[in-house]
Amino acid sequence: MASWCVRAVRQSYNIVAAPALVRATPRLLCTAAQRKSPGSASEEESGAQKSDQSAAEKALTEEKAQLETQVKELSDKYKRALADTENLRQRSQKMIEDAKLFGIQGFCKDLLEVADILEKATESVPKDEVTAQNPHLKNLYDGLVMTEIQMQKVFTKHGLVKLNPDGQKFDPYEHEALFQAPVPGKEPGTVAAVTKVGYKLHGRTLRPALVGVVKAP
Repeated sequence: MASWCVRAVRQSYNIVAAPALVRATPRLLCTAAQRKSPGSASEEESGAQKSDQSAAEKALTEEKAQLETQVKELSDKYKRALADTENLRQRSQKMIEDAKLFGIQGFCKDLLEVADILEKATESVPKDEVTAQNPHLKNLYDGLVMTEIQMQKVFTKHGLVKLNPDGQKFDPYEHEALFQAPVPGKEPGTVAAVTKVGYKLHGRTLRPALVGVVKAP
């Protein structure tokens, strides 16, 4: 009887304890899942952060490239603007200098006619009659010569140079050929006669010399 009672108690204990174990098992699984889930969540957050960082870095890289391109374009425009400004300054300076040098060009052309008349007047005086026995003609001739010399000095002072190319090589930039003729003893292409002298103003031909050129026979 006693042994039967012991077995009955054990069986009842097993029946009562089994549902408790069954109920405890899901709790243990939930606890394990909860313990494991924080690690996976942190990995997902880390991956998301890395993807965000890579996207931000890519955006910054593209923005940097765009800014560098803009800086290069602006630098090129600035350099071109500086070059254009310098060229404009140089051209303006050249125009100012030319205006100073050649501003008297029209006045000089008018004076050349006076110089030509004075030269012809001096050449027209017969040299054999310029003697002490004819003091009036001598004084007039000396006055003409002194005036011509002084005028040429003034011309030279202001950059006006006389061109008398007799015997020189013909230069189309400084001479104007009126005729061509063969001249014995002279090289073809050289100036045989000067009909009218020319002038240059600061290296620029103001009036070409009127000449006759030697022609090959």
